[in-house]
Parts: sequence; structure tokens; C-alpha cells
Amino acid sequence: MYKVFVKDIPIILTTEKNIGKQYTAIPLRLARFKKLIKKINNGELIYVNLYHKNAEKLEQFLRKKLPFVEAAGGLVYNQKKEILFIYRNDRWDLPKGHIDKGESYEAAAIREVEEETGVKGLEVKRFISKTYHVFKRNGKFKIKATFWYEMYTEYDGELVPQSNEGIKKVKWKNFEKSQKALTKSYENIKLLFPKEYLISHPNDRITQM
Repeated sequence: MYKVFVKDIPIILTTEKNIGKQYTAIPLRLARFKKLIKKINNGELIYVNLYHKNAEKLEQFLRKKLPFVEAAGGLVYNQKKEILFIYRNDRWDLPKGHIDKGESYEAAAIREVEEETGVKGLEVKRFISKTYHVFKRNGKFKIKATFWYEMYTEYDGELVPQSNEGIKKVKWKNFEKSQKALTKSYENIKLLFPKEYLISHPNDRITQM
């Protein structure tokens, strides 16, 4: 199953036709992806499920419909079990960024975390998941697929926000502060966190499906 977020609303792509009564189910071959994006942006659509019996067709469909951009980032813990957040575009987010030519996903994730936050000594613990969201650049919609890694560091030095990337703040946050930050974050970011970090909110029925 894939969740492609448009303005924090997920377009679900799955092999199942029926995933809930509230969902509009559309066969993949009949889906007009750009039209669905516009309806979501206009507030006309919330629950949509695009289905195909062959799971391999789902991402192939995405790659055909819109330009595809890949990125990598990190969910970083320190010795105090605090989590590293960045503040950009009036939301709390996790550090991530583009993948250079010939660069591995892990290497890109480490480099981007270092560049955006100033944190050093990062160790990748595991791959978490890949998230998808639609964004608009130069008047055209694109899909960004981000590869996320859990990381650890013992770095306790200065945090330096990468201002030329629009980052205003970099903060280590404990459990309680992380919960608060996630109420002012993105739905695809919330998917990376254990359930105990997620405070109940109106979109729980979507993000925890």
C-alpha cells in the first residue's frame, strides 16, 4: 500500500478495492491523477483509493503520471533519546534533501542531516520507510519519494540551521516536546513515529489506517 500525500490528505494506492465505506474506490486504469490532486487541493475530495491487483503496478503508475523526485532524510536520536527537528515553512519537520548523482540513499540522508542541522557523527541504525507527497514547483506538480533512516549520534555541539534552505530553527526535543511538535508537522512525517508519539487529532482515522 502507498499513501501519496496532497496537502496532508493521502491518496491511497492498494491492491484492495474495499478499504472503507468512506473511500471512493477507483480502478488504477481509470484514475485521472492530476484531476484528483486538483479536487483535493480544492477541498472537494478527502478519501480516495486507487486499486490494482498487481502491487508492482502501483508505483509504476506514480512514476508515469508525474515527474518523480527522490530524497533522503533522518529520524535522529541522541544519548538522551531526544529527536532532532527542523522548523521550516511554519512547521516542524525532519531533515531531508535531494540525492546527488551516484550517491546512495544512506549517504544522502547523512549528508542532508549534517548540512541542514550541523549535527555530526551520525550512525544509521535502520531503514524506516519511504514516504510520498505531491508538491508544486514552477507551476507543475511533482511527486517526491523520501527514503527515511533512523539514526543515532552522540553529538552535543551547536545546532546550525541551514538558512539558505529556509530552515529557521533546529532543536532536540524530548518525548513530550516531540508530541507537541508533531501537532504542527506533516502527515507523512507522522507515519515515521511510533504510535505513542501521536496525540489524537482529526486525521487519526486517515494516518493510522
